[in-house]
Parts: sequence; C-alpha cells; structure tokens
Amino acid sequence: MNRDAAETIALRALGWLAADDGLFPVFLGSTGASVADVAAAAERPDFLGGVLDFLLMDDAWVTAFCDAEGLAYTLPMQARAALPGGQVEHWT
Repeated sequence: MNRDAAETIALRALGWLAADDGLFPVFLGSTGASVADVAAAAERPDFLGGVLDFLLMDDAWVTAFCDAEGLAYTLPMQARAALPGGQVEHWT
C-alpha cells in the first residue's frame, strides 16, 4: 500500500467517524480535538494515522467501517502501516 492510498482510506475513516453521532464524540474526547482542530489537521499524515489508530482499537468499528465502505477488513491496518508511526518494529 502506498502513502496516497493509505491517506485516502484514513480520510474515508474520518468521514465515517464524523457521520456517526455516537462514535465521533468518543473520537473527539479521546484525542482532545475540537471539530475545528479535526478539520485543520485532516490533511496531515500523522493525524490520519491517529484516525486509523482510533478505528483499530475496536474490531467492531473496523468491521462496521469496512462494511460501510466496501473495503477488505485488512485494509485499515495496511493503511496504518503506510502512514507515519505505523511501521512495525522488528527487533531481530
């Protein structure tokens, strides 16, 4: 997965979160961001990585997002790995 595709998936995840009246306030509360902060940061790859970090905290959220967007369940994790801070550390 390239970075552009990862950012697109993260933006779709952000849109999905923003449309969920129950989950979006949880996202805002966990990040400490306001709606204005989210709008201002939505183009930053590090912020988009945080969006995917939040989504990936709950399998039910991943499933619901992927079902709504017609994506494979593995794509959010692959997208996260392609954004800053998402690289898996190999200690061997």
